[in-house]
Amino acid sequence: MFIDRVYRLPRLWANDQLARFAPLFDGHVVNVSAWRDEDKDGRHYRDYFTAAASYEITNYKAEARGLQGVDGEIYLDLAQPLDANLADRWDLVFNHTTLEHVYDLQMAFANLCRATRDVVVLVVPFLQPFHADYGDYWRMSPLAVSKAFATNGLETLYCNYNTHKRASVYVFAIASKQPHRWREPIHAATAPRDSDRDIANDHAGNAGARTLTNRGYRARERIRKILGV
Repeated sequence: MFIDRVYRLPRLWANDQLARFAPLFDGHVVNVSAWRDEDKDGRHYRDYFTAAASYEITNYKAEARGLQGVDGEIYLDLAQPLDANLADRWDLVFNHTTLEHVYDLQMAFANLCRATRDVVVLVVPFLQPFHADYGDYWRMSPLAVSKAFATNGLETLYCNYNTHKRASVYVFAIASKQPHRWREPIHAATAPRDSDRDIANDHAGNAGARTLTNRGYRARERIRKILGV
């Protein structure tokens, strides 16, 4: 009842989503723009990827918020063309609630896709109040996320969003350059809780419907149906 519905509730939902899928992926994993790699629930994101062969993090320039001084931390500015040494470097790129803070959104999204040999796991806000004193520029709908993946040569295998009442809405998506490898394990991890709809393709759905209510409109629509007009 007393949980922060604006920021914490969708964060916990996204953590639960990640916990369902992260153990599926082996290989080399990177958390891009990881800051301290904290999930804000007492764990680190590296803890979720239990099968990973390696796990690295990147952050922005030292004078900005970021660059935590962690051993092996990599410098990466998503708003600049990706360094050739980072292209196709990892098997999985993970990025959590960063893209809204990068003004050159198209460049940033493309860089995430260029950095991976296969999978991108992405969390972005769809509905959330303006936040952060270092820039807050964009919101991406589920459809926008999937279209952006397709533009960059990845197929969306899973795209979901939280449906809490009066809460911020996050989009959680998984896309791959080798989708045939992951369709079956992702489907298995998805069922049975989400078996009532096609998560990968339900882009229109009702994203945000429980947050943005319009009681007067809905009442009028019910009356119109009753009257048949």
